[in-house]
Amino acid sequence: MNLPTQPYKGARDFYPEDKRLQDYLFQTIRRVVASYGYEEYNAPILEPLELYKAKSGNEIVNEQTYSFTDRGGREVAIRPEMTPSVSRMVAAKRQQLAYPIRWFSIPNLWRYERPQRGRLREHWQLNVDMFGVTSVDAELELIILTDRLYKTFGADESMYQIKINHRQLIDYIFKEIFYLNETQAHSLAKLIDKKAKISQNDFIDGIDEIFTADQKKAGLTEKALGILNCRSLSDLPEQIKNIESFQQLCQVLSRCRELSIANINFDISIMRGFDYYSGLVFEVYDSHPDNNRSMMGGGRYDGLVGLFGVEPVPTVGFGLGDATLTNFLQLHNLLPQPKNPLDVYVLLPETADRKVYQVVEQLRSLGINAAIDFSGRKLKDQIKAALKHQANYALIVGPKEIANKRYTLRDLNNQSESELTIKEVSEALVAARQVNTKKAK
Repeated sequence: MNLPTQPYKGARDFYPEDKRLQDYLFQTIRRVVASYGYEEYNAPILEPLELYKAKSGNEIVNEQTYSFTDRGGREVAIRPEMTPSVSRMVAAKRQQLAYPIRWFSIPNLWRYERPQRGRLREHWQLNVDMFGVTSVDAELELIILTDRLYKTFGADESMYQIKINHRQLIDYIFKEIFYLNETQAHSLAKLIDKKAKISQNDFIDGIDEIFTADQKKAGLTEKALGILNCRSLSDLPEQIKNIESFQQLCQVLSRCRELSIANINFDISIMRGFDYYSGLVFEVYDSHPDNNRSMMGGGRYDGLVGLFGVEPVPTVGFGLGDATLTNFLQLHNLLPQPKNPLDVYVLLPETADRKVYQVVEQLRSLGINAAIDFSGRKLKDQIKAALKHQANYALIVGPKEIANKRYTLRDLNNQSESELTIKEVSEALVAARQVNTKKAK
């Protein structure tokens, strides 16, 4: 029987060129997020299943979680998201931490779902969270940070849209305008969350299934559709405009536009799927016609830390998946092709002896990334290998070169050669690296 060469369905192999790209994404993310004062953390990939049963939602727990019973009889899960873990960590040291807490992580997560473009079973996700701030300054900072991330990757505002809503505003509409009971409100929230993925007819049918005969007879379906089709805050009924959640939305929109974030708008259909969201929520949509979908999202979830038996901590956070980010950058021609960090490929005209190692180790001690070809092949074949490794330079180190302490440095792009000392070789390679770095920028 032949073993399969493909990875588990919904997961990816990362060959060196793929890993270089992932490193570029993560390094860029870390640089931007750290500039806002966020510190990196991590947590175990396995957590008690009850952690997700508490607030993640039935779909995540019952349909998408990789869970099992360990040898000690405990129900555990491979983490499908990071928010419960970071909430647990804050709860564990709540009295010792300095607030506001600004934390981020880029963990790999697992969900059992149908693999599709931008959605895999295993993915990496940037998680950014702020703990300890009750005002919308927290939401505003995370939206600004989100916008800065996309712009750092080279995007402009025509390429993406930031859409915001407020769960408390929706709760008010459900209870004070539609007069729904808790079960109906929960079902309608889930339906609205799927609105962009289903047809208008299916959406209307879904509403009809939620409302009672008397509610439909009283015209609630039409009333609901009228409000749920509002395109701006000004279109909402007058009685809504005095509540706090409406005012918070107005404040965030106004302040974002003052900061020249013009591609942010109210969207009443933005719900976020997790049950723990309690305040303002937002999502970022790709404007490209081939990928007009939500790429990331987040919002306020003040109650999650309190589930661990401690005083609740106000919290705002968001998640950005690596697969959706990569798709976005590819579609908008913003994805670079990071090169192998190899500075020089060392060619051996004869079998290597210990002096070759001494020469190359001296180069490495001077900050040069060097790989030695031990194949014993002809020099022309070693040069072919150097080109496959994306090396720009080759260094010939044979007995003659070692005896003279002068080595032939060949530029593989223009085939020019120079005989140099090891120090001169390192200086030339450092200078070349600096030139290539400037070109890449």
